[in-house]
Amino acid sequence: MPPGAAHPVVPVYEEQPRFDAVPPRAHWRYAPRRDFWRSRTLRASAVIIVLAICGLLILSLVREQTGTEGFLVGMGLAVLPVPLLMAAFRWLDRVDPGPWRHLIFAFAWGACAAALVAIIANSFATHWIATATADPTSADTLGARVVAPVIEESAKAAAILLIFLFRRRHFTGIVDGVVFAGFTATGFAFTENILYLGSAFGEDKSLGFSGVPSVTAATFFVRVVLSPFAHPLFTVLTGIGFGIAASAAHHRRLRRTAPPLLGLLCAMGMHALWNSSSAFGTYGFYLVYGAFMLPVFGVITWLAIWTRQRELRTISAELPAYAAAGWLAPAEPLVLSSMRARAMARAYAARTFGGGFGATSPHLGPHPAPYEPDPYGADPYSPVPYGADPPAPGPHPPGPRSPGPHAPGPYSPSPYHRPPAHADAKSRARAASRAVSEYEAFATTLAFLRHRAHRGAVSPDFEAREQELLHHLWQRKEIAGPALLYAAQATGRVPVPPPHLHYGGYNPYQH
Repeated sequence: MPPGAAHPVVPVYEEQPRFDAVPPRAHWRYAPRRDFWRSRTLRASAVIIVLAICGLLILSLVREQTGTEGFLVGMGLAVLPVPLLMAAFRWLDRVDPGPWRHLIFAFAWGACAAALVAIIANSFATHWIATATADPTSADTLGARVVAPVIEESAKAAAILLIFLFRRRHFTGIVDGVVFAGFTATGFAFTENILYLGSAFGEDKSLGFSGVPSVTAATFFVRVVLSPFAHPLFTVLTGIGFGIAASAAHHRRLRRTAPPLLGLLCAMGMHALWNSSSAFGTYGFYLVYGAFMLPVFGVITWLAIWTRQRELRTISAELPAYAAAGWLAPAEPLVLSSMRARAMARAYAARTFGGGFGATSPHLGPHPAPYEPDPYGADPYSPVPYGADPPAPGPHPPGPRSPGPHAPGPYSPSPYHRPPAHADAKSRARAASRAVSEYEAFATTLAFLRHRAHRGAVSPDFEAREQELLHHLWQRKEIAGPALLYAAQATGRVPVPPPHLHYGGYNPYQH
Protein backbone atom coordinates (compact mmCIF):
# COMPACT_ATOMS: atom_id res chain seq x y z
CA MET A 1 0.00 0.00 0.00
CA PRO A 2 1.53 3.38 -0.98
CA PRO A 3 2.24 5.90 1.80
CA GLY A 4 -0.75 8.01 2.75
CA ALA A 5 -3.28 5.55 1.26
CA ALA A 6 -6.44 4.84 3.24
CA HIS A 7 -6.82 1.56 5.07
CA PRO A 8 -9.21 -0.96 3.48
CA VAL A 9 -12.70 -0.99 4.90
CA VAL A 10 -13.45 -3.86 7.26
CA PRO A 11 -16.53 -5.84 6.10
CA VAL A 12 -19.63 -5.26 8.19
CA TYR A 13 -20.64 -8.24 10.30
CA GLU A 14 -24.11 -9.62 9.59
CA GLU A 15 -26.17 -12.33 11.23
CA GLN A 16 -26.19 -14.28 7.95
CA PRO A 17 -23.01 -13.43 6.01
CA ARG A 18 -23.30 -14.00 2.27
CA PHE A 19 -19.60 -14.40 1.38
CA ASP A 20 -20.32 -13.51 -2.25
CA ALA A 21 -16.63 -13.05 -3.11
CA VAL A 22 -15.49 -16.46 -1.88
CA PRO A 23 -14.12 -18.43 -4.87
CA PRO A 24 -15.11 -22.03 -5.53
CA ARG A 25 -13.53 -24.64 -3.31
CA ALA A 26 -11.14 -25.75 -6.06
CA HIS A 27 -9.63 -22.24 -6.13
CA TRP A 28 -9.25 -21.70 -2.39
CA ARG A 29 -5.93 -20.08 -1.49
CA TYR A 30 -6.14 -20.78 2.21
CA ALA A 31 -7.16 -24.41 2.36
CA PRO A 32 -6.65 -25.83 5.85
CA ARG A 33 -3.43 -27.76 6.21
CA ARG A 34 -3.41 -31.31 7.46
CA ASP A 35 -0.65 -33.30 9.05
CA PHE A 36 1.14 -35.33 6.43
CA TRP A 37 0.46 -38.62 8.21
CA ARG A 38 -3.26 -37.92 7.95
CA SER A 39 -3.10 -37.54 4.20
CA ARG A 40 -5.41 -39.89 2.37
CA THR A 41 -2.89 -40.28 -0.43
CA LEU A 42 -0.15 -41.20 2.03
CA ARG A 43 -2.28 -43.84 3.72
CA ALA A 44 -3.34 -45.34 0.39
CA SER A 45 0.27 -45.36 -0.78
CA ALA A 46 1.36 -47.10 2.44
CA VAL A 47 -1.27 -49.82 1.99
CA ILE A 48 -0.24 -50.34 -1.64
CA ILE A 49 3.44 -50.53 -0.73
CA VAL A 50 2.82 -53.03 2.08
CA LEU A 51 0.69 -55.25 -0.16
CA ALA A 52 3.25 -54.99 -2.97
CA ILE A 53 6.06 -56.06 -0.64
CA CYS A 54 3.95 -58.97 0.60
CA GLY A 55 3.19 -59.89 -3.00
CA LEU A 56 6.87 -59.94 -3.95
CA LEU A 57 7.75 -62.05 -0.91
CA ILE A 58 4.97 -64.57 -1.49
CA LEU A 59 5.91 -64.72 -5.16
CA SER A 60 9.48 -65.52 -4.23
CA LEU A 61 8.49 -68.18 -1.69
CA VAL A 62 6.02 -69.94 -3.98
CA ARG A 63 8.41 -69.84 -6.92
CA GLU A 64 11.17 -71.28 -4.71
CA GLN A 65 8.96 -74.22 -3.73
CA THR A 66 7.47 -74.93 -7.17
CA GLY A 67 10.12 -73.77 -9.62
CA THR A 68 9.55 -71.34 -12.45
CA GLU A 69 7.76 -73.79 -14.72
CA GLY A 70 5.59 -75.16 -11.92
CA PHE A 71 4.74 -71.63 -10.81
CA LEU A 72 3.55 -70.66 -14.29
CA VAL A 73 1.50 -73.84 -14.70
CA GLY A 74 0.00 -73.44 -11.23
CA MET A 75 -0.92 -69.81 -11.88
CA GLY A 76 -2.52 -70.65 -15.21
CA LEU A 77 -4.72 -73.30 -13.59
CA ALA A 78 -5.40 -71.44 -10.32
CA VAL A 79 -6.72 -68.34 -12.07
CA LEU A 80 -9.59 -70.22 -13.74
CA PRO A 81 -12.15 -70.09 -10.87
CA VAL A 82 -11.23 -66.54 -9.80
CA PRO A 83 -13.40 -64.62 -12.31
CA LEU A 84 -16.41 -66.84 -11.58
CA LEU A 85 -16.15 -66.39 -7.82
CA MET A 86 -15.60 -62.64 -8.10
CA ALA A 87 -18.56 -62.29 -10.46
CA ALA A 88 -20.79 -64.26 -8.08
CA PHE A 89 -19.90 -62.08 -5.09
CA ARG A 90 -20.22 -58.91 -7.14
CA TRP A 91 -23.68 -59.99 -8.31
CA LEU A 92 -24.68 -60.45 -4.70
CA ASP A 93 -23.60 -56.85 -4.02
CA ARG A 94 -25.59 -55.29 -6.86
CA VAL A 95 -28.28 -53.74 -4.64
CA ASP A 96 -25.82 -51.43 -2.87
CA PRO A 97 -22.47 -52.01 -4.61
CA GLY A 98 -19.40 -51.06 -2.65
CA PRO A 99 -16.37 -49.34 -4.18
CA TRP A 100 -14.13 -51.54 -6.25
CA ARG A 101 -11.08 -50.29 -4.36
CA HIS A 102 -12.31 -52.05 -1.20
CA LEU A 103 -12.86 -55.29 -3.09
CA ILE A 104 -9.43 -55.06 -4.73
CA PHE A 105 -7.88 -54.44 -1.31
CA ALA A 106 -9.66 -57.49 0.10
CA PHE A 107 -8.50 -59.70 -2.78
CA ALA A 108 -4.93 -58.39 -2.60
CA TRP A 109 -4.84 -58.88 1.15
CA GLY A 110 -5.94 -62.48 0.79
CA ALA A 111 -3.57 -63.24 -2.10
CA CYS A 112 -0.51 -61.46 -0.66
CA ALA A 113 -0.62 -60.54 3.03
CA ALA A 114 -2.78 -63.38 4.38
CA ALA A 115 -1.01 -66.00 2.25
CA LEU A 116 2.41 -64.75 3.36
CA VAL A 117 1.42 -64.80 7.03
CA ALA A 118 -0.04 -68.31 6.61
CA ILE A 119 3.03 -69.77 4.93
CA ILE A 120 5.49 -68.29 7.42
CA ALA A 121 3.39 -68.95 10.53
CA ASN A 122 2.42 -72.49 9.51
CA SER A 123 6.03 -73.41 8.77
CA PHE A 124 7.25 -71.91 12.04
CA ALA A 125 4.51 -73.57 14.12
CA THR A 126 4.97 -76.98 12.49
CA HIS A 127 8.74 -76.81 12.97
CA TRP A 128 8.33 -75.82 16.62
CA ILE A 129 5.90 -78.69 17.26
CA ALA A 130 8.22 -81.16 15.53
CA THR A 131 11.16 -79.98 17.63
CA ALA A 132 9.17 -80.05 20.87
CA THR A 133 7.65 -83.51 20.31
CA ALA A 134 10.45 -85.10 18.24
CA ASP A 135 7.73 -86.49 15.96
CA PRO A 136 7.71 -84.76 12.54
CA THR A 137 4.79 -86.86 11.25
CA SER A 138 2.49 -85.91 14.10
CA ALA A 139 3.66 -82.31 13.79
CA ASP A 140 2.62 -82.19 10.14
CA THR A 141 -0.77 -83.70 10.94
CA LEU A 142 -1.38 -81.35 13.84
CA GLY A 143 -0.22 -78.40 11.79
CA ALA A 144 -2.64 -79.18 8.94
CA ARG A 145 -5.66 -79.98 11.13
CA VAL A 146 -5.32 -77.45 13.96
CA VAL A 147 -2.65 -74.83 13.36
CA ALA A 148 -3.40 -74.03 9.72
CA PRO A 149 -7.14 -73.34 10.20
CA VAL A 150 -6.47 -70.98 13.12
CA ILE A 151 -3.70 -69.04 11.39
CA GLU A 152 -5.26 -68.87 7.93
CA GLU A 153 -8.72 -67.83 9.09
CA SER A 154 -7.26 -65.22 11.44
CA ALA A 155 -5.11 -63.79 8.63
CA LYS A 156 -8.11 -63.56 6.29
CA ALA A 157 -10.32 -62.09 8.99
CA ALA A 158 -7.84 -59.24 9.42
CA ALA A 159 -8.90 -57.79 6.04
CA ILE A 160 -12.57 -57.83 7.04
CA LEU A 161 -11.70 -56.21 10.36
CA LEU A 162 -9.73 -53.42 8.67
CA ILE A 163 -12.60 -52.59 6.32
CA PHE A 164 -15.05 -52.79 9.21
CA LEU A 165 -13.01 -50.33 11.29
CA PHE A 166 -11.75 -47.86 8.70
CA ARG A 167 -14.40 -48.03 5.96
CA ARG A 168 -17.43 -48.40 8.20
CA ARG A 169 -19.61 -46.31 5.89
CA HIS A 170 -19.41 -49.03 3.23
CA PHE A 171 -19.95 -51.90 5.68
CA THR A 172 -23.67 -51.87 6.40
CA GLY A 173 -24.84 -55.46 6.80
CA ILE A 174 -24.52 -59.16 6.15
CA VAL A 175 -24.23 -58.84 2.38
CA ASP A 176 -21.21 -56.54 2.68
CA GLY A 177 -19.59 -58.96 5.13
CA VAL A 178 -20.16 -61.88 2.77
CA VAL A 179 -18.77 -59.97 -0.22
CA PHE A 180 -15.64 -58.70 1.52
CA ALA A 181 -15.00 -62.13 3.02
CA GLY A 182 -15.56 -63.79 -0.34
CA PHE A 183 -13.07 -61.57 -2.15
CA THR A 184 -10.48 -62.03 0.59
CA ALA A 185 -10.82 -65.81 0.57
CA THR A 186 -10.79 -65.93 -3.24
CA GLY A 187 -7.43 -64.16 -3.25
CA PHE A 188 -6.07 -66.50 -0.58
CA ALA A 189 -7.28 -69.60 -2.43
CA PHE A 190 -5.72 -68.29 -5.64
CA THR A 191 -2.25 -68.14 -4.08
CA GLU A 192 -2.68 -71.44 -2.24
CA ASN A 193 -3.81 -73.17 -5.44
CA ILE A 194 -0.71 -71.90 -7.23
CA LEU A 195 1.42 -73.54 -4.53
CA TYR A 196 -0.43 -76.87 -4.56
CA LEU A 197 -0.81 -77.13 -8.33
CA GLY A 198 2.78 -76.01 -8.97
CA SER A 199 4.09 -78.57 -6.46
CA ALA A 200 1.93 -81.28 -8.06
CA PHE A 201 3.32 -80.39 -11.48
CA GLY A 202 6.89 -80.64 -10.15
CA GLU A 203 6.10 -84.04 -8.67
CA ASP A 204 4.66 -85.26 -11.97
CA LYS A 205 7.69 -83.97 -13.81
CA SER A 206 10.09 -85.79 -11.53
CA LEU A 207 8.12 -89.06 -11.69
CA GLY A 208 7.29 -88.86 -15.38
CA PHE A 209 3.50 -88.76 -14.93
CA SER A 210 1.23 -86.98 -17.37
CA GLY A 211 -2.38 -86.88 -18.50
CA VAL A 212 -5.41 -87.79 -16.43
CA PRO A 213 -3.61 -90.14 -13.95
CA SER A 214 -1.19 -87.35 -12.99
CA VAL A 215 -1.07 -85.68 -9.59
CA THR A 216 -1.67 -82.30 -11.24
CA ALA A 217 -4.94 -83.47 -12.77
CA ALA A 218 -6.12 -84.94 -9.45
CA THR A 219 -5.18 -81.79 -7.54
CA PHE A 220 -6.92 -79.61 -10.13
CA PHE A 221 -10.07 -81.73 -9.94
CA VAL A 222 -10.26 -81.59 -6.13
CA ARG A 223 -9.29 -77.95 -5.56
CA VAL A 224 -10.62 -76.17 -8.66
CA VAL A 225 -13.49 -78.31 -9.95
CA LEU A 226 -14.98 -79.85 -6.79
CA SER A 227 -14.25 -77.26 -4.13
CA PRO A 228 -13.40 -73.82 -5.52
CA PHE A 229 -15.76 -72.40 -2.89
CA ALA A 230 -14.03 -74.04 0.10
CA HIS A 231 -11.99 -71.08 1.35
CA PRO A 232 -14.73 -68.54 0.54
CA LEU A 233 -17.20 -70.72 2.43
CA PHE A 234 -15.02 -70.76 5.55
CA THR A 235 -14.32 -67.03 5.58
CA VAL A 236 -17.91 -66.09 4.75
CA LEU A 237 -18.85 -67.31 8.24
CA THR A 238 -16.56 -64.62 9.66
CA GLY A 239 -18.03 -62.08 7.24
CA ILE A 240 -21.56 -62.91 8.39
CA GLY A 241 -20.49 -62.26 11.97
CA PHE A 242 -19.11 -58.84 11.06
CA GLY A 243 -22.24 -58.10 9.03
CA ILE A 244 -24.45 -58.79 12.04
CA ALA A 245 -22.25 -56.51 14.13
CA ALA A 246 -22.45 -53.77 11.49
CA SER A 247 -26.24 -53.75 11.59
CA ALA A 248 -26.44 -53.70 15.40
CA ALA A 249 -27.22 -50.57 17.40
CA HIS A 250 -24.32 -48.76 19.03
CA HIS A 251 -25.55 -49.41 22.56
CA ARG A 252 -25.69 -53.19 22.03
CA ARG A 253 -22.06 -53.95 22.71
CA LEU A 254 -22.51 -57.69 23.05
CA ARG A 255 -24.16 -57.93 19.64
CA ARG A 256 -21.35 -55.84 18.14
CA THR A 257 -18.52 -57.97 19.55
CA ALA A 258 -19.83 -61.53 19.93
CA PRO A 259 -20.93 -62.30 16.30
CA PRO A 260 -17.50 -61.61 14.70
CA LEU A 261 -15.76 -63.83 17.26
CA LEU A 262 -18.37 -66.56 16.91
CA GLY A 263 -18.16 -66.39 13.12
CA LEU A 264 -14.37 -66.66 13.25
CA LEU A 265 -14.57 -69.71 15.53
CA CYS A 266 -17.07 -71.35 13.16
CA ALA A 267 -14.78 -70.64 10.22
CA MET A 268 -11.84 -72.22 12.04
CA GLY A 269 -13.90 -75.26 13.01
CA MET A 270 -15.22 -75.81 9.52
CA HIS A 271 -11.75 -75.38 8.05
CA ALA A 272 -10.35 -77.88 10.54
CA LEU A 273 -13.07 -80.41 9.66
CA TRP A 274 -12.28 -80.01 5.97
CA ASN A 275 -8.55 -80.55 6.54
CA SER A 276 -9.28 -83.56 8.76
CA SER A 277 -11.45 -85.35 6.20
CA SER A 278 -8.66 -87.85 5.46
CA ALA A 279 -8.92 -89.11 9.05
CA PHE A 280 -12.35 -90.60 8.31
CA GLY A 281 -11.00 -93.33 6.05
CA THR A 282 -10.65 -93.79 2.32
CA TYR A 283 -13.91 -92.07 1.51
CA GLY A 284 -13.62 -89.47 4.27
CA PHE A 285 -13.16 -86.63 1.81
CA TYR A 286 -16.33 -87.50 -0.10
CA LEU A 287 -18.22 -88.02 3.16
CA VAL A 288 -17.31 -84.56 4.51
CA TYR A 289 -17.85 -83.01 1.10
CA GLY A 290 -21.32 -84.49 0.53
CA ALA A 291 -22.68 -84.63 4.07
CA PHE A 292 -21.34 -81.34 5.37
CA MET A 293 -19.76 -78.98 2.84
CA LEU A 294 -22.51 -79.03 0.23
CA PRO A 295 -25.39 -78.57 2.72
CA VAL A 296 -23.58 -75.70 4.45
CA PHE A 297 -22.81 -74.16 1.09
CA GLY A 298 -26.49 -74.37 0.16
CA VAL A 299 -27.63 -72.83 3.44
CA ILE A 300 -25.19 -69.94 3.22
CA THR A 301 -26.09 -69.33 -0.43
CA TRP A 302 -29.76 -69.20 0.52
CA LEU A 303 -28.98 -66.84 3.42
CA ALA A 304 -27.00 -64.51 1.17
CA ILE A 305 -29.75 -64.36 -1.47
CA TRP A 306 -32.45 -63.93 1.18
CA THR A 307 -30.47 -61.06 2.72
CA ARG A 308 -30.16 -59.46 -0.70
CA GLN A 309 -33.92 -59.63 -1.15
CA ARG A 310 -34.38 -58.19 2.33
CA GLU A 311 -32.29 -55.20 1.27
CA LEU A 312 -34.68 -54.61 -1.62
CA ARG A 313 -37.63 -54.81 0.79
CA THR A 314 -35.88 -52.30 3.04
CA ILE A 315 -35.68 -49.87 0.13
CA SER A 316 -39.39 -50.21 -0.62
CA ALA A 317 -40.21 -49.70 3.08
CA GLU A 318 -37.98 -46.69 3.85
CA LEU A 319 -38.13 -44.53 0.71
CA PRO A 320 -41.92 -43.85 0.72
CA ALA A 321 -41.32 -41.36 3.55
CA TYR A 322 -39.20 -39.29 1.18
CA ALA A 323 -41.79 -39.70 -1.56
CA ALA A 324 -44.46 -38.37 0.81
CA ALA A 325 -42.20 -35.39 1.57
CA GLY A 326 -41.84 -34.58 -2.13
CA TRP A 327 -38.24 -35.62 -2.65
CA LEU A 328 -39.13 -38.70 -4.70
CA ALA A 329 -41.97 -39.54 -7.03
CA PRO A 330 -44.57 -41.97 -5.65
CA ALA A 331 -43.46 -44.75 -8.01
CA GLU A 332 -39.72 -44.44 -7.39
CA PRO A 333 -39.54 -46.59 -4.21
CA LEU A 334 -41.19 -49.43 -6.15
CA VAL A 335 -38.77 -49.09 -9.05
CA LEU A 336 -35.69 -48.85 -6.84
CA SER A 337 -36.67 -52.08 -5.06
CA SER A 338 -36.53 -54.06 -8.32
CA MET A 339 -33.20 -54.87 -10.00
CA ARG A 340 -34.99 -55.47 -13.31
CA ALA A 341 -36.68 -52.08 -13.17
CA ARG A 342 -33.37 -50.42 -12.30
CA ALA A 343 -31.67 -51.91 -15.32
CA MET A 344 -34.59 -50.89 -17.52
CA ALA A 345 -34.36 -47.31 -16.25
CA ARG A 346 -30.65 -47.11 -17.08
CA ALA A 347 -31.24 -48.50 -20.55
CA TYR A 348 -34.10 -46.05 -21.15
CA ALA A 349 -31.95 -43.09 -20.10
CA ALA A 350 -29.16 -44.20 -22.44
CA ARG A 351 -31.57 -44.53 -25.37
CA THR A 352 -33.46 -41.33 -24.66
CA PHE A 353 -30.64 -38.92 -23.89
CA GLY A 354 -28.12 -40.58 -26.16
CA GLY A 355 -30.11 -40.29 -29.38
CA GLY A 356 -29.63 -37.57 -31.92
CA PHE A 357 -33.25 -36.63 -32.45
CA GLY A 358 -35.88 -34.49 -30.80
CA ALA A 359 -35.46 -31.35 -28.77
CA THR A 360 -32.14 -30.17 -27.38
CA SER A 361 -31.42 -30.35 -23.67
CA PRO A 362 -29.01 -27.89 -22.08
CA HIS A 363 -27.66 -30.81 -20.02
CA LEU A 364 -27.20 -33.80 -22.27
CA GLY A 365 -27.74 -32.48 -25.75
CA PRO A 366 -30.48 -33.77 -28.08
CA HIS A 367 -33.22 -35.97 -26.65
CA PRO A 368 -36.81 -36.75 -27.57
CA ALA A 369 -39.80 -34.65 -26.70
CA PRO A 370 -40.90 -34.52 -23.08
CA TYR A 371 -42.51 -37.65 -21.71
CA GLU A 372 -46.14 -37.83 -20.80
CA PRO A 373 -46.96 -36.77 -17.24
CA ASP A 374 -48.34 -39.16 -14.69
CA PRO A 375 -52.05 -39.63 -15.46
CA TYR A 376 -52.78 -40.23 -11.75
CA GLY A 377 -51.42 -37.01 -10.32
CA ALA A 378 -49.22 -34.02 -10.76
CA ASP A 379 -46.09 -34.45 -12.79
CA PRO A 380 -43.23 -35.03 -10.32
CA TYR A 381 -40.61 -34.36 -12.96
CA SER A 382 -41.54 -30.93 -14.24
CA PRO A 383 -38.53 -29.16 -15.82
CA VAL A 384 -36.47 -27.38 -13.18
CA PRO A 385 -33.52 -25.11 -13.96
CA TYR A 386 -30.29 -26.85 -13.13
CA GLY A 387 -29.04 -25.81 -9.73
CA ALA A 388 -32.42 -24.56 -8.48
CA ASP A 389 -33.42 -25.18 -4.90
CA PRO A 390 -35.56 -28.25 -4.30
CA PRO A 391 -39.13 -27.83 -3.13
CA ALA A 392 -39.43 -27.40 0.60
CA PRO A 393 -41.39 -30.36 1.92
CA GLY A 394 -44.07 -29.81 4.47
CA PRO A 395 -44.11 -31.33 7.93
CA HIS A 396 -44.03 -35.09 7.84
CA PRO A 397 -43.24 -36.56 11.27
CA PRO A 398 -41.66 -38.96 11.73
CA GLY A 399 -40.44 -38.62 8.16
CA PRO A 400 -37.01 -37.47 7.03
CA ARG A 401 -35.60 -34.10 7.89
CA SER A 402 -36.00 -31.31 5.38
CA PRO A 403 -32.59 -30.21 4.19
CA GLY A 404 -33.82 -26.82 3.01
CA PRO A 405 -32.25 -24.62 0.35
CA HIS A 406 -28.76 -25.45 -0.79
CA ALA A 407 -26.45 -22.48 -0.39
CA PRO A 408 -23.16 -22.43 -2.28
CA GLY A 409 -20.76 -24.74 -0.55
CA PRO A 410 -19.07 -28.10 -0.84
CA TYR A 411 -22.29 -29.72 -2.11
CA SER A 412 -23.28 -27.10 -4.67
CA PRO A 413 -24.71 -28.50 -7.92
CA SER A 414 -22.00 -29.56 -10.30
CA PRO A 415 -22.61 -30.63 -13.91
CA TYR A 416 -19.70 -33.06 -13.88
CA HIS A 417 -21.89 -35.96 -15.00
CA ARG A 418 -23.38 -34.06 -17.93
CA PRO A 419 -21.30 -33.79 -21.09
CA PRO A 420 -21.54 -30.71 -23.32
CA ALA A 421 -24.17 -30.53 -26.03
CA HIS A 422 -21.63 -31.22 -28.78
CA ALA A 423 -20.58 -34.55 -27.27
CA ASP A 424 -21.29 -37.59 -29.38
CA ALA A 425 -24.28 -39.83 -28.81
CA LYS A 426 -22.30 -42.53 -27.02
CA SER A 427 -20.91 -40.08 -24.50
CA ARG A 428 -24.38 -38.70 -23.81
CA ALA A 429 -25.78 -42.20 -23.45
CA ARG A 430 -23.05 -43.23 -21.00
CA ALA A 431 -23.48 -40.02 -19.00
CA ALA A 432 -27.26 -40.45 -18.80
CA SER A 433 -26.99 -44.10 -17.78
CA ARG A 434 -24.36 -43.20 -15.20
CA ALA A 435 -26.56 -40.43 -13.79
CA VAL A 436 -29.44 -42.89 -13.31
CA SER A 437 -27.08 -45.46 -11.80
CA GLU A 438 -25.77 -42.87 -9.35
CA TYR A 439 -29.32 -41.83 -8.51
CA GLU A 440 -30.18 -45.43 -7.72
CA ALA A 441 -27.05 -45.84 -5.59
CA PHE A 442 -27.68 -42.66 -3.60
CA ALA A 443 -31.32 -43.57 -3.03
CA THR A 444 -30.32 -47.02 -1.82
CA THR A 445 -27.77 -45.56 0.58
CA LEU A 446 -30.41 -43.13 1.83
CA ALA A 447 -32.82 -45.99 2.52
CA PHE A 448 -30.19 -47.96 4.45
CA LEU A 449 -29.16 -44.85 6.39
CA ARG A 450 -32.75 -44.30 7.48
CA HIS A 451 -33.21 -47.99 8.28
CA ARG A 452 -30.18 -48.00 10.58
CA ALA A 453 -31.54 -44.89 12.30
CA HIS A 454 -34.83 -46.69 12.94
CA ARG A 455 -32.93 -49.60 14.47
CA GLY A 456 -31.06 -47.30 16.84
CA ALA A 457 -27.76 -47.32 14.96
CA VAL A 458 -28.00 -43.64 14.01
CA SER A 459 -24.68 -41.82 13.64
CA PRO A 460 -24.04 -38.31 15.01
CA ASP A 461 -23.77 -36.92 11.47
CA PHE A 462 -27.03 -38.48 10.31
CA GLU A 463 -28.61 -35.15 9.30
CA ALA A 464 -25.55 -34.06 7.32
CA ARG A 465 -25.42 -37.39 5.48
CA GLU A 466 -29.14 -37.27 4.77
CA GLN A 467 -28.90 -33.75 3.34
CA GLU A 468 -25.91 -34.68 1.21
CA LEU A 469 -27.71 -37.70 -0.25
CA LEU A 470 -30.86 -35.69 -0.95
CA HIS A 471 -28.75 -33.06 -2.66
CA HIS A 472 -27.13 -35.67 -4.90
CA LEU A 473 -30.57 -37.04 -5.78
CA TRP A 474 -31.82 -33.57 -6.65
CA GLN A 475 -28.88 -33.02 -8.97
CA ARG A 476 -29.79 -36.09 -11.02
CA LYS A 477 -33.56 -35.94 -10.75
CA GLU A 478 -34.16 -34.30 -14.11
CA ILE A 479 -32.48 -37.20 -15.90
CA ALA A 480 -33.34 -40.10 -13.59
CA GLY A 481 -36.98 -39.11 -13.05
CA PRO A 482 -38.34 -39.88 -16.54
CA ALA A 483 -36.29 -43.08 -16.74
CA LEU A 484 -37.62 -44.38 -13.42
CA LEU A 485 -41.19 -43.45 -14.34
CA TYR A 486 -40.86 -45.34 -17.62
CA ALA A 487 -39.45 -48.38 -15.78
CA ALA A 488 -42.32 -48.23 -13.29
CA GLN A 489 -44.89 -48.29 -16.06
CA ALA A 490 -43.04 -50.88 -18.19
CA THR A 491 -42.68 -53.33 -15.30
CA GLY A 492 -46.23 -52.84 -14.04
CA ARG A 493 -45.12 -51.15 -10.82
CA VAL A 494 -47.74 -48.42 -11.37
CA PRO A 495 -51.09 -48.85 -13.14
CA VAL A 496 -51.38 -47.47 -16.67
CA PRO A 497 -54.83 -46.59 -18.07
CA PRO A 498 -55.89 -48.41 -21.24
CA PRO A 499 -55.22 -46.44 -24.43
CA HIS A 500 -58.23 -44.95 -26.19
CA LEU A 501 -58.85 -42.85 -29.26
CA HIS A 502 -61.29 -39.99 -29.62
CA TYR A 503 -63.52 -40.53 -32.65
CA GLY A 504 -65.61 -37.39 -32.21
CA GLY A 505 -68.68 -39.19 -30.84
CA TYR A 506 -69.58 -40.87 -27.60
CA ASN A 507 -66.60 -42.53 -25.89
CA PRO A 508 -67.32 -44.63 -22.77
CA TYR A 509 -63.69 -44.29 -21.56
CA GLN A 510 -64.15 -40.55 -21.13
CA HIS A 511 -67.30 -40.76 -18.96
